[in-house]
Amino acid sequence: MLETKDIAIVILNWNGKNLLKQFLPSVISYSQNAMIYVADNASTDDSVAFVSATYPSIKIIKNSENGGYAKGYNDALKYVAEPIFCLLNSDVEVTENWLQPIVNQFNEDSGTAIIQPKILDYNNKDYFEYAGAAGGFVDHYGYPYCRGRIFNTIEKDEGQYNDISPIFWASGACLFTRKSIFEELKGFDESFFAHMEEIDLCWRAYNKNYKTVYVGTTSIYHVGGATLKNTNPRKTFLNFRNSLSTLVKNAHGSIYWKALARMILDAVAFFMFLFQLKPMHAFSILKAHISFYAQLPIILKKRNNSSQRAHYSDSKSIVWSYFISKRRRF
Repeated sequence: MLETKDIAIVILNWNGKNLLKQFLPSVISYSQNAMIYVADNASTDDSVAFVSATYPSIKIIKNSENGGYAKGYNDALKYVAEPIFCLLNSDVEVTENWLQPIVNQFNEDSGTAIIQPKILDYNNKDYFEYAGAAGGFVDHYGYPYCRGRIFNTIEKDEGQYNDISPIFWASGACLFTRKSIFEELKGFDESFFAHMEEIDLCWRAYNKNYKTVYVGTTSIYHVGGATLKNTNPRKTFLNFRNSLSTLVKNAHGSIYWKALARMILDAVAFFMFLFQLKPMHAFSILKAHISFYAQLPIILKKRNNSSQRAHYSDSKSIVWSYFISKRRRF
């Protein structure tokens, strides 16, 4: 039987001294028995020295380069022995006894490979947080959305998602995974650098018949956007490129028509950004597609090396449901 001492909480850091100073105290206070690691992505500030001096019990793993979220975790987790990994963003406040419901779920269901807790907004604690909310899904064309958050509509937490429920993807802001499954899946796809790599990981787990589960009986508070804000065109580029790559890599059946429809919908988003006088974001979508086409042979090779399962989505088009049918809640 797993216990909280079997959890490794691994916080990826890059020049994040202020975030570590603010949020490590709650992790230390409420994570008794768990081992805490800071995996540093070749920071140039004094965050490593700060952690070493202030929290000597925390283990530090020094990566040789800033390989982003995907490579950063892949490199660091090779040095972590605990059977359960908790990948935790540095801008997260945890809550009392937050780990026990996670351990209980892993013990009660051996088929559970990945878990996400309830993710609330640190700055508006009565509401869900954008990056994960109450667990993620994708529609037929690979667009992600969450229980509690569809596009920019975010629900108030009124206990409606205090359940334990299968989901399709778990947020990288706080993602628990069995070490054995993470290694079987060969970790994150490092070509993503950052954004959507957790969706790709969960999709590959789904294609191997593993479960991703939301445990709403425990919660954390996430700032969000501390590393790369939504207003940054770089984030738009990574989101559009990586989401399209994830769809083509992992979706069941013939991918041609899905990819074509997705490209048309992305074109609509391109013109919406232009209409909103956000030309840099529009240009980021164009750059995302150019980068995707350049990588397409490699992406298709990855697809050929995996088996896809059907019924990955319960929604034909979240874009249609949200913008045309005006559906705002899950």
